Parts: sequence; structure tokens; C-alpha cells
Amino acid sequence: MFGTRGQGIGLVFAAILLGMTAPAQAGDERVQYASLYASLGDNTRSPIGWVEFCADNPGDCRGGATQPRDIVMTQTAWKDLLRVNRWVNETIKPMTDMDHWGVIEKWSLPTDGYGDCEDYVLLKRKMLIDAGWPREALLVTVVRDKKGEGHAVLTVKSDKGEFILDNQNESVVAWTETGYRFVKRQSQGDPNVWVALGDSRPAVATASARDR
Repeated sequence: MFGTRGQGIGLVFAAILLGMTAPAQAGDERVQYASLYASLGDNTRSPIGWVEFCADNPGDCRGGATQPRDIVMTQTAWKDLLRVNRWVNETIKPMTDMDHWGVIEKWSLPTDGYGDCEDYVLLKRKMLIDAGWPREALLVTVVRDKKGEGHAVLTVKSDKGEFILDNQNESVVAWTETGYRFVKRQSQGDPNVWVALGDSRPAVATASARDR
């Protein structure tokens, strides 16, 4: 999966997966709390770069309607989220798509150890799915960060609410604690369907790499 510098990354990646346990899935009977879950709007366009990523990585974008499921947020599941978020943030080095690929926007798995916000998200999502977590609970999400710039994060839907894995934050926090405006994300029912989250202004996930 990883080449050159990424070979070492791949070995640690595999070791982390071996130590993780997929959380249980919560059924539809869970109580809804508006403050814990973002309000969903109509279907909308996928972010720039997503279609091209799926064309290059069809295994990461398998479509088809599935039953939405949230995970049960146990202490073990929480520790796994913290571990994945921290490891990816510390291991992948920030680099803009222009510096990396010579284009404004390109979604890709950071197989060479470099990437920008959406690449961090894609790797975290892949690590959790490979460890047995349900795809339906791991949603690529486009937001506007505290500077008003487009940014990508990973939303994890659980019976305790929605939590965010973010390359700009070493902690995993509730979506309401990020200070971000949530624009759009993948549908739980189909990874290639995107739904609006209440901000009608266009947002492209071209945030600069994490400040260090």
C-alpha cells in the first residue's frame, strides 16, 4: 500500500489495525437528540475531487443503498478513535495539493506520507473501515473552519452523538465543539450521495495543510 517512505508507515498502520476492535452498531431505536446530531438537508453535489478519487479508488467508494447505522461508543471504541486520529495527524506530513501534485485540488490516500486535509480524512476512514467499523458511521464531511476556509473532516456517528476527527485538532470532539460551519457530508445510506448540512455557501475542501 505504501511505498518508499510510506513502507514504514504501512507497517505501523497494520499494527494499529491489529490492535483495534470494531464497535457494535446501534439500531434505529436510539433516542434522537437534536443537539447531538447535525441537521440534514437536501441532497447536494459532491465536493470537487471526490468523483475523480472514486474513479481511481473504486474500492473506497462502493455505492448502493445500505441501512444507516451508528456505532456504540464504548470506551474501547473511543480509545481507538483517539489513537487513529493522533497517529494519522502525527505521521502524515502536511502538504498542499499544489505543492504535492501541481493542481489546486486532488483527493488521494497519502500513500507517500504527505497530504492535505481531505487526505488525512481518507486515511482515517480507511483505517477504521479496514478494522471492521461500519462505513455508514464514517462520513467524509466538508466544513468551513474558524477562518472561513473550506476544510474536510471525518464525522463518526454514534449513539452518543457525532464526533469529529480533524487534522487541525489532536483531540476528538463533538461536532458542536469544533467552531466550524458544517456544509455537506456523505449520506449514511450511500457513500456517493452527499447531503447539505445547512450552509448554502459553496465550499471546496482546499484548506491549507495543518499549521504546526
